[in-house]
Amino acid sequence: MLFDWAAQPFFTVITTFIFAPYFVSRLTADPVQGQAVWGYTLTVSGIIIAVLSPVLGAIADATGPRKPWIGFFAVIKIVSLVMLWFAAPDSPILYPAIFLALATVAAEFSIVFNDSMMTRLVSEKEVGRISNIAWGLGYLGGMIVLIAVVGFLAGNPATGKTAFGAEPLFALDPAKGEDARITGPISAVWYLLFILPMFFFTPDATKAAMPLGRAAATGLSDLKGTLGELKERPGILRFLVARMIFQDGVNGLLALGGTFAAGMFAWQTMELGIYGIILNIVAIGGCLCASWLDARLGSKTIVVVSLVCLTLATLGIVSTGPGFTLFGLLTLPTDDTGGLFGTAAEKAYILYGLLVGIAFGPVQASSRSYLARSVAVEEAGRYFGLYALSGRATSFLAPASVATITVMADSARIGMLALVAFLAVGLIILLRTPYPAHTAPRV
Repeated sequence: MLFDWAAQPFFTVITTFIFAPYFVSRLTADPVQGQAVWGYTLTVSGIIIAVLSPVLGAIADATGPRKPWIGFFAVIKIVSLVMLWFAAPDSPILYPAIFLALATVAAEFSIVFNDSMMTRLVSEKEVGRISNIAWGLGYLGGMIVLIAVVGFLAGNPATGKTAFGAEPLFALDPAKGEDARITGPISAVWYLLFILPMFFFTPDATKAAMPLGRAAATGLSDLKGTLGELKERPGILRFLVARMIFQDGVNGLLALGGTFAAGMFAWQTMELGIYGIILNIVAIGGCLCASWLDARLGSKTIVVVSLVCLTLATLGIVSTGPGFTLFGLLTLPTDDTGGLFGTAAEKAYILYGLLVGIAFGPVQASSRSYLARSVAVEEAGRYFGLYALSGRATSFLAPASVATITVMADSARIGMLALVAFLAVGLIILLRTPYPAHTAPRV
C-alpha cells in the first residue's frame, strides 16, 4: 500500500496537475505546440513501456525477487525528477521532455514488479479491497503534496502570495516557474522516503535467483509460451485487449486534462493545484467505496461503471469552453466574478472533473484486481507484464492522436475528443468479457 502512496505524487503533480501544464503553457510560446510536444513525449515513453514491460515481467518470474528491479528503476526515476528543476522558461524543451520520458518509463516498470507481488501477498478474496485502498492511499499522498505546493510554495503571479495568503517558502519566484519546477525534486524525495518500508518490511519471493543472462533467456521463453497460451485463454485475452484500449483513454485523460484546462482557461499553478486537490479528495472517496463494492459486486462491475462515468465526463470536459458547455447547447455567462474559477465555464469544468475523480481510481484499481483474480501466483509476473503491455501497447495512439488532431485542427478541444473513442470501444469489449477472466472455456 505504501508503494502506491510513494508513487502517486509523480502522476499527480508532475504528469497531471502542475508540471505538465507548466510544460505546455510556459516552456513554449504556443500552448497548441506545447500540447503536441507533451503528447509526443508520452508517445515515446509509452512505446518503450509497451515493448519492455512483458519482457521484464517474464524475467522477474525467472529471477524471483522483485525488489532489486524496483530499486534499480527508483534510481532512474529519482534522478530524472530532480533534473526537472532546471526546466526554466525559455530553456530548451528537449531536456525536460527526455527526463519526463525517463521518469515515466521508470515509474511504470516499477509498478509492473510491485503489482506482480500482489498475488503472493494477498488472498483472492481480499485483493480487490486491498487494491482499491492502496490506490486511495496513493491519491491521499498525491493530494498532500498538492496541498503543500499550492499552500506553501506556489505564489499567485498577481499577488505573490500562496493559497494560504503567505509568502512562498524558499522565496520561489512564480515568474520563473520555480513553483512548478520544484515539484520534480519534491516528488523525488517523497518517492525515496516512502518506498523504504516496502523494501524493509514487505516479503519478496524467496526462491534462488538465476543469473541474469539465464533468467533473461528463461523469461523470454516463458513469455513466448504465455503469448501462445493466450490463444487458449480467450477470457484473459479479451480482458487484456479491452484494457489496452480503455486504459489508453484513461492515461490520455489524466495526462492531458490538466494541460487542456491550462490552455483553455489560462489556469496557473495555484488554480491547477486546487483543481487537483478537489479531484483527489473525490478520488479517495471513490476508491474507498470501490474497495467495499468490489468484494460484493466484483471487479468487472466496478470497471464498467467507472468507464461509463469517465466517458460522460470526457464528453463534458471537451464540450466546455468560455461561455458554453455541451458543445454550445448550453450557453453560460461570461462574467468573471473574480477569485479562483470565477467564470461559469470553469465551474462547469470542475463539475465534470468531479465525475472523473470518482471513477479514475476504481477503474485502475479494480482492473488490477480483475487480473489478480484471473491468474495463478506462479504466472503473475508474466501476466502483469502483459497487463502493463495492455495498458501501454497502444498508449502512444491516444496522445499521438490528440497531438496530431490538435495540430491539424488547430484546436485542443477537437484533439481531446479522440479520448472518447478509446474509452467507449474498450467498454464495449469489456462488456463481453467473462469475470474472472479465466472462467472462459479454453479453445
